[in-house]
Amino acid sequence: MEPAERTEKQAVYDGPPLPDDVTGSELSPSVRAHLKGLPEKLAARVARHMAAAGQLVDDDPETAYQHTLAAKARAPRIAVVREAVGEAAYAAGHYAEALSELRAAKRMNGATAYLPIMADCHRALGNPTRALELAKSPSVAKFAPAAKAEMTLVEAGARRDLGQFDAALRTLEVAPLNSKSRESWVVRLRYAYADTLEEAGRLNDALTWFHKTNAIDAEEITDAADRAESLEKRVERD
Repeated sequence: MEPAERTEKQAVYDGPPLPDDVTGSELSPSVRAHLKGLPEKLAARVARHMAAAGQLVDDDPETAYQHTLAAKARAPRIAVVREAVGEAAYAAGHYAEALSELRAAKRMNGATAYLPIMADCHRALGNPTRALELAKSPSVAKFAPAAKAEMTLVEAGARRDLGQFDAALRTLEVAPLNSKSRESWVVRLRYAYADTLEEAGRLNDALTWFHKTNAIDAEEITDAADRAESLEKRVERD
């Protein structure tokens, strides 16, 4: 068993093949600064794995996750590396691993930016109550609007997980649903509100908010237009 275990560990250490055109310079200066304490060649290899993960995380999150594990195998005591592992694990659906890694990163640097992802991991693992506890963390009040919206979405989702649709609606109603911004976080807040209204049986209100979502969703990140069309047919039948 020992040789097999070494082989498995070696495979994780080696990671997926690194594209020739990925140099590590793709990382932000602030991330690269955290790697400066490593020996030069080691820092370069870690940076390349992290950069490759960043390029792949949207289209191939599992391979991105493997790249971050290779970075972690080389630099397990660097918070930005553990953060990268956590975010890639989350994208790949490895929620327990994501939670563990983001907790480790938070212990290392005290950052609270991971709280929405951590809360959503608790939801995915069937623990919405713990997600709600994180949503009430004092630091959330100081979040920038986009990050605060992420936590609002998770909190409302946790309420829905618990069957508390009125509470989910109240959570969303105190968010800036009528913001004049057309940024994605406003689109997603409106969409979540419309979706929750429909689930709660308030079809006319839901239709209004699907239309309001579609009005600012220039990038078509939601299917609000299709949802509105489908809901219009339901309302007409009723």
